[in-house]
Amino acid sequence: MNKKRPVNLDISTIKLPITAYVSILHRFSGIFLFAGVAVLLWMLDSSLDSQESFAAVRDAANNSVWKFILWAVLSALAYHTIMGTRHLIMDCGIGESLKGGQLGAQIALTLAVIAIVLIGVWVW
Repeated sequence: MNKKRPVNLDISTIKLPITAYVSILHRFSGIFLFAGVAVLLWMLDSSLDSQESFAAVRDAANNSVWKFILWAVLSALAYHTIMGTRHLIMDCGIGESLKGGQLGAQIALTLAVIAIVLIGVWVW
C-alpha cells in the first residue's frame, strides 16, 4: 500500500472542470425532477376532476409561491433535457475529447441558462 496517499482530502480546495459541475447538476436535476413531476401530475389530476377544481388549480397557479415551484420544476426539466441531449450527442462520438467535452458543456450550459430565463418570462 502506498504510504503517501492523502489521509484527509479537503474537497473545497479541489478545482473541478466545467464538465464535472455540469454532470453533478444534471444528476441533481434528475433527483429534483422525481419529486417535481409528482407535483405537476397532482396539478394535472386536480385540474381534470371538475370545473371547480380546475378553477382552484388556476387560482393557485397565480400565487407567487406556486409560480416559483412551477418555474423550478420546468427549469430542472429544461436543464435535464439539454444535458441529456448533450450526453446522447457524446454517445454518438461527437465531443468526446477533452476540448470537445468542455466546449459541449459550455454550449449546453449557455442553452440551459437561456431556456431557464425564457421559462421564467413565460411563467411570470
